Amino acid sequence: MVDQSKGQKRQEVKMLNRKLLELTGVLNVESFDSEEFLLETELGFLTVKGQNLHMKHLSLEQGLVAIEGLVHSLAYLDGSNASSKSKGLFGKLFK
Repeated sequence: MVDQSKGQKRQEVKMLNRKLLELTGVLNVESFDSEEFLLETELGFLTVKGQNLHMKHLSLEQGLVAIEGLVHSLAYLDGSNASSKSKGLFGKLFK
């Protein structure tokens, strides 16, 4: 396990039976619908795909998001700096 005590960015992902997903380290919810959430996290952009997805809890002040529904996949989008994140994000969304 990686030592997080030196000020490194931190994120926790907790999933229960593919029906409840709890995330920490969330900075912003970029977009969401019943099939996909796009979240900006401390570790990069994260897509959550599934069916009947909806937000159960949101607290951007604490960086917490809880999503209910049937989760199919979680994936981080590549990009190391702000400009490449933006281009990579839109490039992947509008392929």
